[in-house]
Amino acid sequence: MKYQGSCHCGQIAFEVEGDIPEVMSCNCSMCQRKGTLMWFVPRDSIKLLTPPENMSTYTFNKHVIQHRFCPTCGIHPFGEAPAPDGQQMAAINVRCLEGVDISALKVKHYDGRDLH
Repeated sequence: MKYQGSCHCGQIAFEVEGDIPEVMSCNCSMCQRKGTLMWFVPRDSIKLLTPPENMSTYTFNKHVIQHRFCPTCGIHPFGEAPAPDGQQMAAINVRCLEGVDISALKVKHYDGRDLH
């Protein structure tokens, strides 16, 4: 299925294709504050509909994950990082996708707080 996604103001807009078998809720210092529900897809599954320069990036800790966010409205629609096998991946914030029933999704809880 193809989904339309965006930040709140629309400055970052994208399409992503795939099935959402489950999402992840992480309790690390960043995800806990953002409240994201993440769906992991290969990075090439995302098609940006707005210029990449519309995004700002935040990194912390080991500076591996590039948390993409809108400098206007502050919403974090996705993050990017390589998987352990080296494949470029994206963590889509499903709360930024149109037409997704959040209550129907299977949620896996991840204890990111204990990673050091």
